[in-house]
Amino acid sequence: MDFQITVLGSNSAIPAHGRNQTSQLVNIANTFLLIDCGEGTQIQLRKFKLKFSRIDYIFISHLHGDHFFGLMGLISSFHLHKRTRLLTIFGPNGLDEIITVQLKHSNTRLNFPVRFVPTNPEMKELVLEEKKFQVYTFPLKHRIACTGFLIKEKPGLRNLIKEKLLEKKPPLEAINKLREGKDFVDEMGNVKYAVEEFTYPPRPLRSYAFCSDTGFDLEIVKYIKGVNLLYHEATFGNDEEGRARETFHSTAAQAGIIAKNAGVGRLLLGHYSTRYLDLSSLLEEARIEFHESYLSEEGITYTVD
Repeated sequence: MDFQITVLGSNSAIPAHGRNQTSQLVNIANTFLLIDCGEGTQIQLRKFKLKFSRIDYIFISHLHGDHFFGLMGLISSFHLHKRTRLLTIFGPNGLDEIITVQLKHSNTRLNFPVRFVPTNPEMKELVLEEKKFQVYTFPLKHRIACTGFLIKEKPGLRNLIKEKLLEKKPPLEAINKLREGKDFVDEMGNVKYAVEEFTYPPRPLRSYAFCSDTGFDLEIVKYIKGVNLLYHEATFGNDEEGRARETFHSTAAQAGIIAKNAGVGRLLLGHYSTRYLDLSSLLEEARIEFHESYLSEEGITYTVD
């Protein structure tokens, strides 16, 4: 099953040095999710030849412009392309009002329905349940209400051991139970066909966490523990740790500390300040704390594995 993250924007508040504002496209099980939508997001989608018409869900972390100013342009393009399919937008309270006001004063009546789901910046919450994955929000420490997003694969059907099927010939009802990862029991509750005997072990489930703007906060570790891939903002280097604290942002080294404490597989850095033309120092500082740290680069697709 596909589980890929394409970075569309990696800079912080101002686009500079060929870098754009925050946005990522997630493809999981051939379902497309957009996380944050900074200015120029739809241009990036076209530049990298990504079919934005396939986006069904948009997640906005908070109401700072570099994370949602591209949203109305994208909605307008959906409308002009005669979209009819439902678009679901998850975001903080107030975002629905912003969208409604702009549609009202431009006298725009969309061709497609929009469903708005408000996020809760105070607690972890399951906001989307699909057949093959779930999406949770969790609180981040920023100047305004802000949430991170956790995308988790759900268990699929187990693969059967054909030799065992030929030998024991279980009925179809039992086979269906076994594929679901459950023992098949008789009327007395005794195990007749054990799932461990008739199926191969399931592959490990994958997960991705997106930590948008946040000050250094070890409290988030409990929400992202053990994820395969973590994106964590790294606005500043160690030279600007005081500035990071004042603005409720993080340094690259602090992102590395979070990744290390959470025991994640890999760390993607992003949300770079415009003061850094060369990002190598940020990467070096993160790797001192957590070796499997990488710079997120626009147009690059990262596989969650």
